[in-house]
Amino acid sequence: MLQQNILNTSRDWEEIKADYDPESIKESKGYAIWKAIPYTPKHKRVIGRLVNALSKIPVAFTVAEKLRPTSYLDGLRGFAALLVYWHHHELWAHGWTKENSIFENGFGYDGKYYMAAFPGIRNFFTGGHYAVSTFFIISGYVLSLKPMSLVQAGELAKLGDNLASAFFRRWPRLYIPIIVVVLTYITLWHMAGMWINGMKRAESWSEEVVAFYREFKNFSFAFKEGGVPWLSYNSHLWSIPVEFRGSMAVYASQLALSRSSKAARLSCEAFLVFYFMFIADGWYCAMFCTGMLLCDLDLLANKGELPLFLACLEPAKDFIYYHLLALSLFLGGIPSEDLDVQNLQKSRGWYYLSWLKPQAVFDYKWFYLWLAATFLVASIPRIAWLKRFFETKFCQYLGRISFALYMVHGPVLWMLGDRIYAAVGWRTDEHLQHMPHWVDKLPLPKSGPLGLEVSFLVPHLVLLPLTLALAEAVTRWVDTPSVKFCSWLYHKTLGGSDPVLAKQARA
Repeated sequence: MLQQNILNTSRDWEEIKADYDPESIKESKGYAIWKAIPYTPKHKRVIGRLVNALSKIPVAFTVAEKLRPTSYLDGLRGFAALLVYWHHHELWAHGWTKENSIFENGFGYDGKYYMAAFPGIRNFFTGGHYAVSTFFIISGYVLSLKPMSLVQAGELAKLGDNLASAFFRRWPRLYIPIIVVVLTYITLWHMAGMWINGMKRAESWSEEVVAFYREFKNFSFAFKEGGVPWLSYNSHLWSIPVEFRGSMAVYASQLALSRSSKAARLSCEAFLVFYFMFIADGWYCAMFCTGMLLCDLDLLANKGELPLFLACLEPAKDFIYYHLLALSLFLGGIPSEDLDVQNLQKSRGWYYLSWLKPQAVFDYKWFYLWLAATFLVASIPRIAWLKRFFETKFCQYLGRISFALYMVHGPVLWMLGDRIYAAVGWRTDEHLQHMPHWVDKLPLPKSGPLGLEVSFLVPHLVLLPLTLALAEAVTRWVDTPSVKFCSWLYHKTLGGSDPVLAKQARA
């Protein structure tokens, strides 16, 4: 009986086996998990990733979503920051071969004719000062946008709240990121024991920090007199104190003119520009006040309240602004190897223009760059295709990281870029003395147009992505938190007693 039951049970198992279909299991998704993944050679994987990345380039030049009316200014600021990056790399590498005079003088100067010095084209090689002037015009415009709209609406109580918040937050917003970036740079410099061209390292990290503090406290003082205008640890940041002083000029002007009539306000803004450029040597204040004036005029234009003589020019808008753009590109390439106007007169196309320089301006280039940046910022929103370019995802991304890009590109150039340039052939005796193990390790030909040599372009396959990645990191972890901290700090000073002021602080 027991044996029979066992046999009956075996028949049950046989029935289960009969329902089993190996082929159906193989075709199921579960079996696919256990299938071996075909091996792809490493070089094919790299090529695949490169092709995938290149396929996304056209997307980067499509117009970004959720644009604001002034998003094109963000894109312009970002593209200008990229020009500053390129400008400094061009002059750094070619400085070793004594070719900087070609970039910094006009086309045909001293019988030298290079594409990199040709009017208009030269801005893409050495357009750093053109870019900085554009920064200042944009800052004057953007800083004026909210206050000027309140002035035109007659909301003077809100204007006072807005200016109080902006004034309070401006210094820490500009300088906290600089402190963090420079201290990080100093720390890495000492940890690695690196030689930095043009810098003398202190005996210890603590001594270096003390030296930085002593220099920074003077560098960041708005009313500093005498001494060098830059920070030795990052000379590219010379424009930050200028940015702060220009901001103060804009805020003070808006408050002073807040009760004036429209005609009086516009006249006073124009006079401030004239005063700072033609009477006093305050070229940077002239740029900020020009941005403020352009903002005021644009806000009036949106409401159909432009002064009559400007409104009458509307039919000739295209003709005027295309010519202003062309003139901007020419003036933006002002030859400026030194401060001698006589050398400017020797540059082709600049003899008669040199006589326009105001007596008050010591460094003549800023007068022409003021005109160039003004014409550029005024023309872009009136030229549709150009405005769309600065509203693309590429330019908007650069605009988002522009401040961080401005801060980090110098340390990357000095710590890594100098070594890579030496490795591919851009070197001097100092490189042979201090880092001989880097010199000519991967020599590349200097063939190609000036400024676009093979040995100059190849290093940027490493330097540009690295610089952008660091700028992204600094934007996320330093710049954005510092902006939030400044708003939080201002809110704390209000004590939370007045909900209206607290709301303004968070704005």
